[in-house]
Amino acid sequence: MKTTALPKDPGPAAWDAILPPSKHYASLDCAITADWLVIGAGFAGLSAARRLRLLHPKDRVVLLEARRIAEGPVGRNTGFMIDLPHNLTSSDYAGAVEKDRAQAAQNRFAIQFAKEAAADYGFAPDTLVQSGKTNGAATAKGDTHNRDYAHHLSGLNEPHELLDARQMQEMCGTDYYQSGLYTPGTVMLQPALYAREMAKGLALQNIKIFENSAVKALKREGATWKATTSSGTVEAPKVILAVNGHLESFGFFKRRLMHIYLFASMTRALTEAEDKALGGKPVWAITPADPLGSTVRKIRADGGSRIVIRNGFTWSPGRASNPRKPQKFARIHDRTFAARFPQLAEISGPAFEHRWGGLLCLSRNGVSAFGEVDDGLFAAGCQNGLGAARGTLSGILAADLASGETSDHLEVMLAEAAPTLLPPEPLATIGATTAMKWGEFKAGMER
Repeated sequence: MKTTALPKDPGPAAWDAILPPSKHYASLDCAITADWLVIGAGFAGLSAARRLRLLHPKDRVVLLEARRIAEGPVGRNTGFMIDLPHNLTSSDYAGAVEKDRAQAAQNRFAIQFAKEAAADYGFAPDTLVQSGKTNGAATAKGDTHNRDYAHHLSGLNEPHELLDARQMQEMCGTDYYQSGLYTPGTVMLQPALYAREMAKGLALQNIKIFENSAVKALKREGATWKATTSSGTVEAPKVILAVNGHLESFGFFKRRLMHIYLFASMTRALTEAEDKALGGKPVWAITPADPLGSTVRKIRADGGSRIVIRNGFTWSPGRASNPRKPQKFARIHDRTFAARFPQLAEISGPAFEHRWGGLLCLSRNGVSAFGEVDDGLFAAGCQNGLGAARGTLSGILAADLASGETSDHLEVMLAEAAPTLLPPEPLATIGATTAMKWGEFKAGMER
């Protein structure tokens, strides 16, 4: 099969851009063989490669990345490795109790895997921190969503704390939020640093990593699969496709995956005076009470603080976005920032150093694109808004499935239905675009 064009992400991978220059891995420029081939070095691919090394310490494992490590979607993720159910199609993120219990157990399994990798590979201290997160409510409607979700969490026996307006202001320095819902289990990542550190650890375990090595064709030849890049080939009996929505480019899950760009902006490092004017805690992370609202983080980088704003969605079935789109959403992000942080009004606009977009893959029925899609070929994609946790999980379990391992988590994943078909075009585009615009309008001040 020949693959179609790579997804096109607009703007820089900001989380990678604020880091020092990284180690370069060679591009594939020859014909090689391996016992295992992993295609894609995002959360799923990196996790699959690590899991394969744990299961098969002496096997030859090759990892191909189409771009530089951390320049794809993993470097555009907002860095929330969320442990709890987080259904983006629900008004309060919650679903059925038993399903949500299973999802929380799976997400925590993935988080533990990430923590163990951090310990084994000696990640830099700020790469991964279990600090929890807060759902911030800017409206009475958002507060109701939070309280509904809190009630659901009580039914799950999950720890949580409702915060009032004063506590929210003490945390983030603004009186914009009426209330918050804090949950302690989320791990916050510097996602690009996480990808870099994971790749460095894998390389030390003799996993061969090749950057700028997009797979142009993948075909079965006898007992092996042959992946062809622009300058080389890899032959392996088993392959894990850890390429999220790009699975469709390989011919799988056609018209079953929804591709959406999300847009974000990151300020320059604040001056000491600006940071003092902002107030609040040094680091915090807010998801919106309404799923189509604004995600906001305060981080430490380059010796100073930065604010990250993410909101704005576009339906993109072709997995390509106009390069000017981040600037279109920049005006919305500037308004979002100014409304929340009037004490920093002078730094909006040009002081936002990075603007970018990144792809999200969803299915209509909220399931992954997972499993053995051909003899010796395994898919790990469609993370439904939980890329860090679900991507990690699907990579681990794809490696297990390919290795003949069994577990309760794998059985749960395999028991999921296939992603359901989308309506034909142009109905899918009209329906999705209308639903997103209406949802953003209803989000109101949560956006």
